[in-house]
Amino acid sequence: QPLHTLRSAEKELLPGFHQFEWQPALKNVSSSWDVGIIDGLSGWTSSVDDVPAETIGRRFRYDVALVSALKDLEEDIMDGLRERGLDDSACTSGFTVVIKESCDGMGDVSEKHGSGPAVPEKAVRFSFTIMSIYIRLDEEEDAVTIFREPKPNSELSCRPLCLMFVDESDHETLTGILGPVVAERKAMLESRLILTIGGMQRSFRFFFRGTGYDEKMVRELEGLEASGSTYVCTLCDSTRAEASENMVLHSITRSHSENLERYEIWRTNPYSESVDELRDRVKGVSAKPFMETQPTLD
Repeated sequence: QPLHTLRSAEKELLPGFHQFEWQPALKNVSSSWDVGIIDGLSGWTSSVDDVPAETIGRRFRYDVALVSALKDLEEDIMDGLRERGLDDSACTSGFTVVIKESCDGMGDVSEKHGSGPAVPEKAVRFSFTIMSIYIRLDEEEDAVTIFREPKPNSELSCRPLCLMFVDESDHETLTGILGPVVAERKAMLESRLILTIGGMQRSFRFFFRGTGYDEKMVRELEGLEASGSTYVCTLCDSTRAEASENMVLHSITRSHSENLERYEIWRTNPYSESVDELRDRVKGVSAKPFMETQPTLD
């Protein structure tokens, strides 16, 4: 057989290697197949051991990590289809996967003794959990849930995607490292994953919910002032005084795109206002938001 055929066959025997494709192909994402772990800022390396000393982030490519997670759940997916009385040969498309994203600081990780490389004191971890998988066979029919994560808040169901040496309040560095993750996620929303599960090719769509962020991280991702701000809510424009008078009637008024517009006003100050007037106009948006967070209970 020609060499490239043998290479492909060899690759499939590697642990963690899965053949998959996206239709249409993902925009702004490397087409390299055998991607191992990525140096957060400076491109691709093939193995964990090639870390240059100044690396401050390591991560998996998002779609490769999702494929690996789905293959880990292969038996659960097939069991789910059987339990619902579905003929698995008829279920080749219409799968939807709901992903919970989480990102949080890991606190002080500095090396107190020993001769390791000098690293910043803080680390941040970005991870995801497959919350549920459901299938809709026909447009009219209700979706049938074939997998639901039994322990959605457990450390065991939470898969690390990116580890960074960075303080979670360092907005610029976080943006630099997680920006490509956001670009990959955005590309996946507009495409379908074709992956072999149970011996047949099936197509999956993904929904992402940022419900694993605490308030500090939501403020960071959305470019808001920190928690000591007068504008206390991450979902609306209430000030502390307004919120203390009215604990019930709140509506969700903030959106990612509106925060972007307000950042532009903050940056350009088109009305030549004083700092206080400008701050009152943008309601606590002080940096460029870079990750869309779904409005959930704050």
